[in-house]
Amino acid sequence: MLLFTVIVVVVDMSEKTDDFSKSGLSAYGLFTDYYLGFIPRIDAMLFPLFVFISVIFFTSKMAERSEVIAILSSGVSFKRFLFPYFLGGLILTLLLWLGYQIVVPKANRKWANFEKNYVDVNMAPNPENSSYKQNIYFRIDTNTYAGIKGYDTISKSGSNISVQRFVNNKMVYNLRATHFYWDTTKKKWALNNVLERNFDSISERVDHHSKLLVNYSFKPADLKKDSYLKDQLTTSELNDFITKERLRGSEMLSTLEVERYNRDAIPVSVLILTMIGAILASKKVRGGSGFHLAMGVVISVLYILFSRFSIVFATKGNFTPFIASWTPNLLFGFLAVYLYKKAPK
Repeated sequence: MLLFTVIVVVVDMSEKTDDFSKSGLSAYGLFTDYYLGFIPRIDAMLFPLFVFISVIFFTSKMAERSEVIAILSSGVSFKRFLFPYFLGGLILTLLLWLGYQIVVPKANRKWANFEKNYVDVNMAPNPENSSYKQNIYFRIDTNTYAGIKGYDTISKSGSNISVQRFVNNKMVYNLRATHFYWDTTKKKWALNNVLERNFDSISERVDHHSKLLVNYSFKPADLKKDSYLKDQLTTSELNDFITKERLRGSEMLSTLEVERYNRDAIPVSVLILTMIGAILASKKVRGGSGFHLAMGVVISVLYILFSRFSIVFATKGNFTPFIASWTPNLLFGFLAVYLYKKAPK
């Protein structure tokens, strides 16, 4: 982990040298404001591969020195030989799982804030990461819908908001306001120049308000949707956010669900890859450690490819997010069982 972290940091520094110089931050500021978020993010992402390569490396050394043959010849079963690997893999799985629930999201906040403030501003404008959002449409609850023409996530204010409520497919309420903003003291939305219309079966009532305080279910954080948001939420916050977005019929629901299921699926891959590495490297072969490491790299690449393809099909297609997140684990879980059955014992 230390070796790969140093390599990744050096490569990242070479790519972002211009951004670092434009930020005006000192070396200490860059470390605290960026790399304290970047390093945990990268290490968590590559952690399963770190463990996999480590297991292959030292197990192949044991096999090369005939230590595995001596252990099995002394009467120790292959199942008992693999038990420490299983236990160690389980401990590392729990460690990574805890990291993904709490530590990594907090680290992502530092990384994302730096990216938005000092990196994205030097690139072509990205509508997803812009502070000003346009043409936002969502569902507030099962019967109420809202539309916003423009909203600034920094000032927490916007223009031209409309709210419609329906009962039995008939509109019973309509609200329009030319300007609105988040009242930080009242913790409510303040609407200016408001026109309210209430409908019944034969008539309507029209009310005008110069200012109106409304307690809607959505908050400024719900409107601050960018490509970094899902990474910055802890798992409990992400669960709440997914519930709200499902109610609103959000287009980004699949992306959020993939992120949520990956936080459980990726740690489990540590245990699966640990067992695959131990089974593969325990057999003494003519190529020695080099052959085992080459096999490990190939399996690692295949795992990453399967994982990326599944995520793309889930976010861009009709693939179920749960199945997309767990498919690589299922495939490589079956591979682990197959290798165990075929391994010389």
